[in-house]
Amino acid sequence: MKKIAILGSTGSIGTQTLEVVREQKDIQITALAAGSNITLLEEQIREFHPLLAAVWDEAQAKELRLRTADLHIRIVSGMDGLLEVAAEPQSEILVTAIVGMLGIRPTIAAIKSHKAIALANKETLVTAGHIIMPLARQHRVPILPVDSEHSAIFQSLQGEGGNRIAKIILTASGGPFRGKTREELCHIQVEEALKHPNWAMGKKITVDSATLVNKGLEVMEAKWLFGVEADQIQVTVHPQSVIHSAVEFEDGAVIAQLGTPDMRLPIQYALYYPKRRALSGGRLDLFALKSLTFEPPDQSTFRGLSLAFEAMGAGGNLPTVFNAANEKAVALFLDRKIAFLQIPDIIEACMRQAAFIKDPDVGQILDTEAEVYEFIESRW
Repeated sequence: MKKIAILGSTGSIGTQTLEVVREQKDIQITALAAGSNITLLEEQIREFHPLLAAVWDEAQAKELRLRTADLHIRIVSGMDGLLEVAAEPQSEILVTAIVGMLGIRPTIAAIKSHKAIALANKETLVTAGHIIMPLARQHRVPILPVDSEHSAIFQSLQGEGGNRIAKIILTASGGPFRGKTREELCHIQVEEALKHPNWAMGKKITVDSATLVNKGLEVMEAKWLFGVEADQIQVTVHPQSVIHSAVEFEDGAVIAQLGTPDMRLPIQYALYYPKRRALSGGRLDLFALKSLTFEPPDQSTFRGLSLAFEAMGAGGNLPTVFNAANEKAVALFLDRKIAFLQIPDIIEACMRQAAFIKDPDVGQILDTEAEVYEFIESRW
């Protein structure tokens, strides 16, 4: 029986992880953490019987304790609660499915507790990859990517030993606004940005896909996961979302991973690596597809991607600035306080004014995030 804990159990990745658990029937949930959806969390607690659960707000934790008084479970809250879930003694794998830099400290705690990391929280590596990856090597903890693109790269590398990567081909659907001009994007509404053509995801990541900021975050994550530089990462728009990403080796061979757009596959692969298990759902039908198409991303219209490459090239705390500015800007857009095209404008403004720190520690990363938030709140 495999034992896992989940940070972000009520979100998109968390709920799909639990779908895998239901289907496979040989995984025990030892701990769950959620943000504020205590109704769904209570349902999950009653179904999966974890020993520990965490919510962010103590008042909600108190309410959840009352709701689950008939169960043998401990309810905790805040960052201390997330750290407890991350280091829960019985778990073997921590699925990090929470959104944002909130995942940094729990991921560190899990690594130090020798938990394998099934990583769906890309912001952790974007902002603290220089801390996380050496720490994982020190504690001999595997970082198993859950993002479909990074899982595809990881799968394509299996059996390749020390063969040198020449290039990573990171595919992108192009989002709902592929092919549109800046003029056409001037009056985009929230509802339009949330209509992704291929994937069902949370609101924040769906907007990130629409701006191509998500692909920029994935570029930065790929650098740390696979030990490559910016000039070894090629973003390719592939509207069908069938090739999830590929690796080109120095002899010119390209190995790709293909499949239907189903996040349960990379989740399950991370949980059972290196073994594969049967998984229900649709299968890829190449005859039905007939063709696969590819095009370069329009980085002049979707400036978030070019700004991500700039932040990655600068390094230090600039990726943190990029990530924090985007998080705040997307929240403002979802609240209808700014326009869609202002998202990259805000990111750029924050990057231009930030005080550069070459090798930030966790405290400096979190301080940078707070400073970015304060800068944005004072101007928008």
